[in-house]
Amino acid sequence: MKKLFTKIALVVSGFTSVAFAQQDPQFTQFMFNKLIYNPGYAGTSGAICGVLQYRKQWANFQGAPVSMAFAGDMRLKALPIGVGLNVITDQIGAMNTTIIRAAGSYNITKIAGGTLGIGLDVGMLQKSINGNWIVPEPLKNDPRIPGSGGYVPSTGGNAFSNPDLNKTTFDLGLGAFYNIPGKFYAGISSTHLPAQKITSGDLGFQVSRHYYFMTGYTFQPTKWSKIIPNILYKSDLASSSLDLNLTFMWSDMIWVGGTYRLDDAPALLVGYQQPFGLGNAYNVKIGYSYDFTTTALKTYAKGSHELILGICYTPTVKKATTYGNDRFLD
Repeated sequence: MKKLFTKIALVVSGFTSVAFAQQDPQFTQFMFNKLIYNPGYAGTSGAICGVLQYRKQWANFQGAPVSMAFAGDMRLKALPIGVGLNVITDQIGAMNTTIIRAAGSYNITKIAGGTLGIGLDVGMLQKSINGNWIVPEPLKNDPRIPGSGGYVPSTGGNAFSNPDLNKTTFDLGLGAFYNIPGKFYAGISSTHLPAQKITSGDLGFQVSRHYYFMTGYTFQPTKWSKIIPNILYKSDLASSSLDLNLTFMWSDMIWVGGTYRLDDAPALLVGYQQPFGLGNAYNVKIGYSYDFTTTALKTYAKGSHELILGICYTPTVKKATTYGNDRFLD
């Protein structure tokens, strides 16, 4: 029943013709994976970082969204250039989305103690809707829904068979990001700038441009504690969403926090990070968040689970050495 409900919901939402909706996957721990929203972020932290994120939305609801994102970035040695790669997969019901983008950012350093990155990412976006579909009305052939059904014993075949949608298209994003690591960040960006219409027969999907604004600031009331508010606003000009987060960190190792997604759901977060290696050059972090379902879906589904794992390496900056005498190392 839940599977049928999910797929009917997809049809109602627009897949009988061309769908318009906010299409990028949703993550609660957005502050730990900024590159997937803004290519300008690449290189601005000064570290070499990789982040893996997994989200299972509406637990126990068959066909509910399952999203994964990987992002890695670094600044090129001796060049004001940051590079990065992000890979995103998103599955909801019979629809699958894969996004692969390479990012490049020009880093302007020493701006009020921070770095401004102006970047773009280029790659591909693939949309597919498979034939694993429960037809709401058996033996009714809707050519706008992929799949087959209506087995006919006399012929040994199906009464109807509609082709799947499986299309790949060009993708492009642009963004600017200002970063003072450990203190402040702000970025504005747009993804899916070409805004193509993907079609296969009578089935189609309109890729919408997405717009993002994100910011955060670190307050340090005591030597051992930090309070960090984070904000993410996203819109495709048809709908919008606002995430408000407040995180408390203790001793730069343990954090707890809460996020409220306006008109949607509250969430709780917890995580741990640990520096290691020579001079604590490496840092590994793991985080978990749980979204409480407060919409009408709470009748059918429980909350949403999200995990994040990240590791960073911060290269040691060699300090310039001067000598008072060319014979003695004073």
